[in-house]
Amino acid sequence: MRKLKPKKRYLPLDPKFNDALVTRFVNMMMYEGKKSITFGIFYDAIDLVEKQTGENGYEIWKKALSNVTPGVEVKSRRIGGANFQIPTEIRPDRKISLSMKWLIMFARKRSGKSMAEKLAAEVVAAAKGEGATIKKKKMFIKWLKQTKLLHTLNHNN
Repeated sequence: MRKLKPKKRYLPLDPKFNDALVTRFVNMMMYEGKKSITFGIFYDAIDLVEKQTGENGYEIWKKALSNVTPGVEVKSRRIGGANFQIPTEIRPDRKISLSMKWLIMFARKRSGKSMAEKLAAEVVAAAKGEGATIKKKKMFIKWLKQTKLLHTLNHNN
Protein backbone atom coordinates (compact mmCIF):
# COMPACT_ATOMS: atom_id res chain seq x y z
CA MET A 1 0.00 0.00 0.00
CA ARG A 2 1.26 3.47 -0.89
CA LYS A 3 2.13 6.01 1.74
CA LEU A 4 0.35 9.33 1.96
CA LYS A 5 1.49 12.10 -0.34
CA PRO A 6 3.79 14.60 1.34
CA LYS A 7 2.22 17.87 2.42
CA LYS A 8 2.44 20.71 -0.08
CA ARG A 9 4.90 23.36 1.04
CA TYR A 10 3.79 26.89 0.35
CA LEU A 11 6.32 29.50 -0.69
CA PRO A 12 6.49 32.90 0.99
CA LEU A 13 5.28 35.88 -1.03
CA ASP A 14 7.86 38.11 -2.66
CA PRO A 15 8.36 41.55 -1.08
CA LYS A 16 7.47 43.74 -4.08
CA PHE A 17 4.49 42.08 -5.83
CA ASN A 18 3.23 39.84 -2.97
CA ASP A 19 3.06 36.84 -5.31
CA ALA A 20 4.26 33.31 -4.63
CA LEU A 21 4.68 32.76 -8.39
CA VAL A 22 7.46 35.37 -8.43
CA THR A 23 9.20 33.62 -5.53
CA ARG A 24 8.95 30.31 -7.39
CA PHE A 25 10.41 31.88 -10.54
CA VAL A 26 13.27 33.43 -8.57
CA ASN A 27 13.97 30.09 -6.84
CA MET A 28 14.28 28.41 -10.25
CA MET A 29 16.55 31.14 -11.57
CA MET A 30 18.77 31.21 -8.46
CA TYR A 31 22.35 29.91 -8.46
CA GLU A 32 24.19 28.75 -5.32
CA GLY A 33 21.56 30.07 -2.90
CA LYS A 34 22.04 33.71 -3.91
CA LYS A 35 18.38 34.66 -3.51
CA SER A 36 18.78 38.39 -2.85
CA ILE A 37 20.92 38.78 -5.98
CA THR A 38 18.37 36.82 -8.01
CA PHE A 39 15.49 38.95 -6.71
CA GLY A 40 17.49 42.01 -7.80
CA ILE A 41 17.97 40.55 -11.28
CA PHE A 42 14.25 39.75 -11.56
CA TYR A 43 13.11 43.20 -10.40
CA ASP A 44 15.62 44.89 -12.74
CA ALA A 45 14.27 42.79 -15.61
CA ILE A 46 10.69 43.79 -14.77
CA ASP A 47 11.74 47.47 -14.69
CA LEU A 48 13.44 47.07 -18.09
CA VAL A 49 10.25 45.46 -19.48
CA GLU A 50 8.26 48.46 -18.23
CA LYS A 51 10.68 50.86 -19.94
CA GLN A 52 10.63 48.92 -23.22
CA THR A 53 6.86 48.48 -23.45
CA GLY A 54 5.45 51.35 -21.43
CA GLU A 55 3.05 48.96 -19.67
CA ASN A 56 3.10 47.22 -16.29
CA GLY A 57 6.13 44.88 -16.35
CA TYR A 58 4.63 42.45 -13.85
CA GLU A 59 1.49 41.99 -16.00
CA ILE A 60 3.61 41.48 -19.11
CA TRP A 61 5.67 38.84 -17.27
CA LYS A 62 2.44 37.02 -16.33
CA LYS A 63 1.22 37.28 -19.93
CA ALA A 64 4.54 35.87 -21.17
CA LEU A 65 4.23 32.94 -18.75
CA SER A 66 0.70 32.17 -19.92
CA ASN A 67 1.76 32.38 -23.60
CA VAL A 68 4.59 29.92 -23.00
CA THR A 69 2.58 27.43 -20.89
CA PRO A 70 2.03 24.09 -22.69
CA GLY A 71 -1.29 22.25 -22.41
CA VAL A 72 -0.41 18.68 -23.33
CA GLU A 73 2.78 16.61 -23.30
CA VAL A 74 3.71 13.16 -24.56
CA LYS A 75 4.64 10.31 -22.25
CA SER A 76 6.10 6.97 -23.21
CA ARG A 77 3.75 4.01 -22.69
CA ARG A 78 4.47 0.36 -23.33
CA ILE A 79 1.57 -1.28 -25.18
CA GLY A 80 1.85 -4.82 -26.50
CA GLY A 81 5.64 -4.94 -26.48
CA ALA A 82 6.04 -1.60 -28.28
CA ASN A 83 6.70 1.85 -26.83
CA PHE A 84 4.29 4.58 -27.88
CA GLN A 85 4.35 8.30 -27.24
CA ILE A 86 0.90 8.99 -25.77
CA PRO A 87 -0.35 12.58 -25.42
CA THR A 88 -1.41 13.31 -21.84
CA GLU A 89 -2.78 16.37 -20.05
CA ILE A 90 -0.22 18.19 -17.91
CA ARG A 91 -0.93 18.89 -14.23
CA PRO A 92 -1.42 22.63 -13.57
CA ASP A 93 1.63 22.74 -11.27
CA ARG A 94 3.84 21.14 -13.94
CA LYS A 95 2.54 23.52 -16.64
CA ILE A 96 3.78 26.50 -14.67
CA SER A 97 7.04 24.75 -13.86
CA LEU A 98 7.75 23.96 -17.53
CA SER A 99 6.95 27.48 -18.70
CA MET A 100 9.25 28.99 -16.05
CA LYS A 101 12.08 26.60 -16.90
CA TRP A 102 11.77 27.40 -20.61
CA LEU A 103 11.74 31.16 -20.02
CA ILE A 104 14.83 30.98 -17.80
CA MET A 105 16.68 28.56 -20.08
CA PHE A 106 16.18 30.64 -23.23
CA ALA A 107 16.91 33.89 -21.39
CA ARG A 108 20.28 32.44 -20.32
CA LYS A 109 21.03 31.40 -23.91
CA ARG A 110 20.35 34.89 -25.27
CA SER A 111 23.15 37.31 -26.03
CA GLY A 112 23.21 40.38 -23.87
CA LYS A 113 25.16 42.17 -21.19
CA SER A 114 23.39 41.13 -18.01
CA MET A 115 20.90 38.46 -17.01
CA ALA A 116 18.32 41.18 -16.29
CA GLU A 117 18.58 42.43 -19.89
CA LYS A 118 18.39 38.90 -21.29
CA LEU A 119 15.39 38.01 -19.14
CA ALA A 120 13.63 41.27 -20.04
CA ALA A 121 14.17 40.65 -23.75
CA GLU A 122 12.85 37.08 -23.51
CA VAL A 123 9.81 38.17 -21.48
CA VAL A 124 8.91 40.89 -23.99
CA ALA A 125 9.36 38.47 -26.90
CA ALA A 126 7.25 35.78 -25.21
CA ALA A 127 4.50 38.29 -24.38
CA LYS A 128 4.36 39.29 -28.06
CA GLY A 129 4.26 35.63 -29.15
CA GLU A 130 7.80 35.63 -30.53
CA GLY A 131 11.20 34.43 -29.36
CA ALA A 132 12.88 31.12 -28.64
CA THR A 133 10.50 30.14 -25.85
CA ILE A 134 7.44 30.38 -28.10
CA LYS A 135 9.39 28.50 -30.77
CA LYS A 136 9.97 25.71 -28.22
CA LYS A 137 6.24 25.59 -27.41
CA LYS A 138 5.33 25.42 -31.12
CA MET A 139 7.89 22.64 -31.64
CA PHE A 140 6.38 20.86 -28.63
CA ILE A 141 2.88 21.08 -30.20
CA LYS A 142 4.19 19.96 -33.61
CA TRP A 143 5.86 16.93 -32.02
CA LEU A 144 2.63 16.18 -30.18
CA LYS A 145 0.61 16.22 -33.43
CA GLN A 146 3.14 13.92 -35.11
CA THR A 147 3.01 11.38 -32.29
CA LYS A 148 -0.80 11.50 -32.27
CA LEU A 149 -0.80 10.84 -36.03
CA LEU A 150 1.66 7.95 -35.69
CA HIS A 151 -0.39 6.49 -32.83
CA THR A 152 -3.60 6.55 -34.89
CA LEU A 153 -1.82 5.05 -37.93
CA ASN A 154 -0.44 2.18 -35.86
CA HIS A 155 -3.84 1.42 -34.37
CA ASN A 156 -5.60 1.42 -37.76
CA ASN A 157 -3.30 -1.24 -39.26
